[in-house]
Amino acid sequence: MSENQYVIVGAGIIGLYTAYELITNLGVDPKTIHVVAQYLPGDQSINYTSPWAGGNFSGISPSDPDSIAFDKYTYTNLSKIQRLLGGPECGLDYLPSTEFWDSDLSSAVIASRKTYVKDYHVIPESELPEGVKFGAKSTIWNFNCPIFLANFQKYLESTGVTFERRVITHISQAYLFSSTKYVFNCTGIGARSLGGVQDANIYPTRGQVVVLRAPHIQENKMRWGDDYCTYIIPRPYSNGELVLGGFMGKDDWTADTFKEQTDDIIKRTTELLPAILDKPLVISRVAAGLRPSRHGGVRIELEEIQPEGKVLIHNYGASGYGYQSGLGMAHKAIELLKAYKRKNKL
Repeated sequence: MSENQYVIVGAGIIGLYTAYELITNLGVDPKTIHVVAQYLPGDQSINYTSPWAGGNFSGISPSDPDSIAFDKYTYTNLSKIQRLLGGPECGLDYLPSTEFWDSDLSSAVIASRKTYVKDYHVIPESELPEGVKFGAKSTIWNFNCPIFLANFQKYLESTGVTFERRVITHISQAYLFSSTKYVFNCTGIGARSLGGVQDANIYPTRGQVVVLRAPHIQENKMRWGDDYCTYIIPRPYSNGELVLGGFMGKDDWTADTFKEQTDDIIKRTTELLPAILDKPLVISRVAAGLRPSRHGGVRIELEEIQPEGKVLIHNYGASGYGYQSGLGMAHKAIELLKAYKRKNKL
């Protein structure tokens, strides 16, 4: 097989999941995969979303059939990645979760999650807090996002995948080598400005989080409203870090953080889980991140580049659910490539 036949643009969680699926699903030689990105695991930038994520398996993803399938595929296959990366210490582990919704959750989502999410059960209506219409308890995946990204990259490199820091201003520049035939566009928020893509449907959903040192909290607790979100997410193997949020600022590009939002997050989260206050509040940092949202949902699409006979596969727009849906998204992207190869007898 030709060297560097596959190029992935973007080294966020979607790009890393895509490299993994190329290897495990399509059987691609890792040495033919080259990941290029402006930002790599370990970097921090408002334009590099993945390290800022709360990082768990929650009720944030949509309820359409594709999204339901993406969640299920990701949840049920993450244990394989965890083993390959060395166990829970890689920054991926199970923790208990309680979720509340102020409006009813899709019956299709509930029916699906009952089939695969560990310990999933609906909370009786009589036990729900005031204003809550639906609640569920379960055991879910939690990510220590910066550590998980770094360990995922390290594993992929150990198999032969190469990573390069490079700024791509037009998608045509991703065909880096004469052997490059297949390019995956996993640029997230960058797809809005990337030449040759410039997807005007991409927009940021800004979040602000407060990170505490709170090792006494080892459970997720979340409440989803029509115009707000409150979440408490422990980071596994982080020396007791707890992520508190949040906000859903549509089309808000602000990288700054604001004291009134920090105060509001602390107020809401400690009301939702008073045990946080069993120990003194020790704030490690406050951060903002831009979820790569997209009008119309994720874009997973294959384009043939004529007359060159090359292929471009888009895989972006996961908003705040990249960690919990992204492996399923990558699976669909690879399935599109498999179908293309079958059709063209490649």
